[in-house]
Amino acid sequence: MDRRKSIKLMAWGSIGTGVFMEACKQSDKKTTVKKAALGDPFTKINRMPEELDAYNKTIADKFFRPHEMETVAVLSDIIIPRDAISGSATDAKVPDFIEFIVKDKPDLQTPMRGGLLWLDLQSAKRFSKAFKDCTSNEQLQLVDDIAYPEKAKPEMKQGVSFFNLMRNLTATGFYTSEIGVKDVGYMGNKPTKWNGVPNDVLKQYSLSYSEKELRECI
Repeated sequence: MDRRKSIKLMAWGSIGTGVFMEACKQSDKKTTVKKAALGDPFTKINRMPEELDAYNKTIADKFFRPHEMETVAVLSDIIIPRDAISGSATDAKVPDFIEFIVKDKPDLQTPMRGGLLWLDLQSAKRFSKAFKDCTSNEQLQLVDDIAYPEKAKPEMKQGVSFFNLMRNLTATGFYTSEIGVKDVGYMGNKPTKWNGVPNDVLKQYSLSYSEKELRECI
């Protein structure tokens, strides 16, 4: 997955100047080989050649037809609409995420395609048009029938199963995107300042910091 980025810590402090300079002489060759193997994405994401090859194969073809992709976009925005805090699912490129996932996990392809077809058939019966072409009110009527498993009618079972999958994929795609991370207010690891052991704890154990420790460490 491309959403998560690793943090690399490089410790050079113990490397001697001579070794460092020798390594630099070889770096251009290694960098050229890596870039040739990884291609343009190398500048954005650090992948092994076999990972990039697998990724390129996955994105090479489209699974969803244009009509299906439009329906996925409409549904994802119903599940996570734009609000005053953040953008919608489509703003976070959730449809693209779902397109990638169903190719990366082929076992999801039949449930997704079958569910989209089921939704269009239900829409055609009620409103004589495809789901994506319905009004917002009509779309919500259909969604309400399958969004609440405990309240859904038995004949809506297939739709409930599909919507559960769609909702899970939408939430996963959104909350692993930059927009979604900001939406929940996740700050990540931040540097902080340690002011030492509290005085009351030091006193409890009859300990104290020396003047040198206070000056140099705290």
